[in-house]
Amino acid sequence: MAPEKIVRPVFDNPFLNITVNPDGTVKRDPELRNPANSDPNSTVLSKDVTLDPTKKTWLRLYIPNLATPPPPTAKLPLIFYYHGGGFIFCNADTSVYDVFCKGLVEKLGAMVVSLDYRLAPEHRLPAAYEDAVDGFFWVKNTDDEWVTKYADLSNCFLSGTSAGGNLAYHAGLRFAAVSGDLNPLRVRGLILHHPNFSGAKRTGSEEKLANDPLLPLYAIDQMFDLSLPEGAADHDHEYSNPVANGGSKNADLIKRMGWRVLVTGCFDDPLVDAGLDCVKMLEGEGVETSKLFGDGYHAMEVFDPDMSGSLFDAIKSFIRIAD
Repeated sequence: MAPEKIVRPVFDNPFLNITVNPDGTVKRDPELRNPANSDPNSTVLSKDVTLDPTKKTWLRLYIPNLATPPPPTAKLPLIFYYHGGGFIFCNADTSVYDVFCKGLVEKLGAMVVSLDYRLAPEHRLPAAYEDAVDGFFWVKNTDDEWVTKYADLSNCFLSGTSAGGNLAYHAGLRFAAVSGDLNPLRVRGLILHHPNFSGAKRTGSEEKLANDPLLPLYAIDQMFDLSLPEGAADHDHEYSNPVANGGSKNADLIKRMGWRVLVTGCFDDPLVDAGLDCVKMLEGEGVETSKLFGDGYHAMEVFDPDMSGSLFDAIKSFIRIAD
């Protein structure tokens, strides 16, 4: 049940004034970042590992603080998580995303691997998608004790918020292309939390909420202008609009992989109609699809953990974790 009153966050919003430097980089102001947590009294432990030193990518691993490793029959579902920020801002250790991942672990009893991927415009798409594939191979090949003792590699899910939801979708398509090389890693489904999709034609929610205080339409457009490949004709590029340019073919691939898809959104989010269009496309191709849409604003469960209960319940049900 949605809370009676939903209050939008008050914070220094980087989306409102994106400054592009003369060298083509973006000005990024300092943000609140959380270190990894090794406190033995915490309910969730985390640590950072290097993914690719040449790309300066890394992973933050989260596990429940269990006294002893679970036996093989009780290994944990593994969630690959991708943070938001329009592909331009934020990191895996950005405070709000770190807290959100801890909530996933604590409430679901899962292991989470959060990717710190390369950001645009310095590294335009598909760089972030390629980093996600690097993450898959790292998990497959690593002898890291947390992964080997805790993770059920046969029960994986790709999840992300906003731009991370977009990333989870396209990382899934890339996983499918190389799945034979990733055994025993098996993806069971995609969890698209308020996914950042948009096209050349304005949706009803984009028009209605063009001046949204958190995610105005001009910022959505600017972030895709800065993150899509150089020379992209418009925002009907496959990376920004999953319904255009082969969308049905990709949905059919998801169906053939046997994956389920959970899509979530809020009605005061300019991106909500694009998310609903994605659901409609997936359902039209016969993909087993679940959805959670209700009152609220873009990525509200990240900005206000007190609002995350319904979302975590939906994800728990989707992953089919028994109480």
